[in-house]
Amino acid sequence: QVQLVESGGGLVQAGGSLRLSCAFSGRTFSMVRMGWFRQAPGKEREFVTAIAWSGSNTYYVDSVAGRFTISRDNRKNMVYLQMNSLKPEDTAIYYCAAAITTPQHYDYWGQGTQVTVSA
Repeated sequence: QVQLVESGGGLVQAGGSLRLSCAFSGRTFSMVRMGWFRQAPGKEREFVTAIAWSGSNTYYVDSVAGRFTISRDNRKNMVYLQMNSLKPEDTAIYYCAAAITTPQHYDYWGQGTQVTVSA
């Protein structure tokens, strides 16, 4: 049974930083593409960033490129999202996701962690 558990969310002032963590269990983590998504109030869930199984390739939505960094530790079955220069529009529930069946489809999701950025 695949499980994803996020942590690290909270309240931060604009310009501040947060680091989200996601613990993965239930499959061979090192072969899985991982991603972070977010959903703001009243909006659809959107892709934020993803990292290939090796960690060599990363992908970012334009709105966070240069401010957010995704990384992974395959020995610890963890994926991280370092968020710097946070803006109020980054406020959302952040979800960790795993693409296990195919790299293009995220089929397992965490419960989400709230990130709130005050102006």
